[in-house]
Amino acid sequence: MTADDIQLGSGCDIAPDARIGDVDGVAGDTVIGDGATIRAGTVIYPDVVVGDGLTTGHDALIREDTTLGDDVLVGTQTVIDGNVEVGSHVSMQTGVYVPRRTEIGDNVFLGPRAVLTNDAYPIRRESELEGVELEDHVTVGANATLLPGITVSSGSFVAAGSVVTDDVPPETLALGVPAVHRPLPEELVGGNLIA
Repeated sequence: MTADDIQLGSGCDIAPDARIGDVDGVAGDTVIGDGATIRAGTVIYPDVVVGDGLTTGHDALIREDTTLGDDVLVGTQTVIDGNVEVGSHVSMQTGVYVPRRTEIGDNVFLGPRAVLTNDAYPIRRESELEGVELEDHVTVGANATLLPGITVSSGSFVAAGSVVTDDVPPETLALGVPAVHRPLPEELVGGNLIA
């Protein structure tokens, strides 16, 4: 990996032991916009493009073929497993797991230890990986799990600890195991306010 393979914007604060590019022989450019704060232990693979204002917690992992918009928080020990698209003003708290083929819109919040999945039959049978789609202004509470191929539509809210097995319509509350859909309470109506 040469310096030409890594493009850093201005005003970036990168911990000395963070690894950017040159990971496991993966080829491609790494582009990080202005004003990034990349904390100790973070690993960002080649072939990653990040907008302005990235912040990582400690030991975050962002794998190849990933695009992040502006003002994205990738929390401590959060894993973005590659081939993922993330919009702007997205907050992924501690320990979030985002698998391949996931799409995340703008102004999305993922609470601590939220888990998105992409394999309907892990190691039991061959199947196409199918990521989760989170549309704009979605909130996913702590420890929630979303099964492969689920779409959580704009403005919806997944309650903490829920297991989402079906698509969630716009402006809907999904809660429970398995999650059931309820009208969004008045206090949850409106978009997320992620700065």
